[in-house]
Amino acid sequence: MNIDIVKEELNNHIGKDVTIKYNLGRNKYESYNVRIKELYNYIFLVEMLDNDNSKIKSFSYSDIITKTIKIDY
Repeated sequence: MNIDIVKEELNNHIGKDVTIKYNLGRNKYESYNVRIKELYNYIFLVEMLDNDNSKIKSFSYSDIITKTIKIDY
């Protein structure tokens, strides 16, 4: 898996709701319901759907490659 494949997969899901599992280490995970907003050269932005105010978070493509985050489409 490389960055181009990750970008292409995310590009196919822009504007769609997905679930991101964030690995905190030591078998601890946080789960977010998000909508993929925008893709940039090194990061992508997601909008949080869980809380009332719309919060934007950014992740890098390498987070997916190193399995720091897992995206369930």
